[in-house]
Amino acid sequence: MSLLNVMKISASGMSAERLRMDTIADNLANANTTRAANGGPYQRKIVIFEPILQGELRGGTRVARIERDTTPFRQVYEPGHPNADSSGYVLYPNVDMAHEMVDMITASRAYEANITAFNAAKGMVMRALEIGR
Repeated sequence: MSLLNVMKISASGMSAERLRMDTIADNLANANTTRAANGGPYQRKIVIFEPILQGELRGGTRVARIERDTTPFRQVYEPGHPNADSSGYVLYPNVDMAHEMVDMITASRAYEANITAFNAAKGMVMRALEIGR
């Protein structure tokens, strides 16, 4: 495997983790959205990765899809809320702040690991070029 392929594979990981962080930020921003475009509460999104098994990026990763979390919504008794049902309950998104923060830290660490691998390969390429001078 060439060093340029290592850099491309690391870049694919950074790109996938960036989209994961964007999705987590979307989840956090909508943690209290009781009325989304579909008429119900916001539904948490989950990023699904898959390995790249062929081509020059073999060994890299990409986003396969973004799914909606099927965890039940939180029910909170708020009879004065405009979105309360006839029993006085409001459905809130299935977003758990603690879970999202753990996911964000994990995505951030994975992004940093890909940067480290990218920079290591870049350093090797630069040292190889210096040998040729």
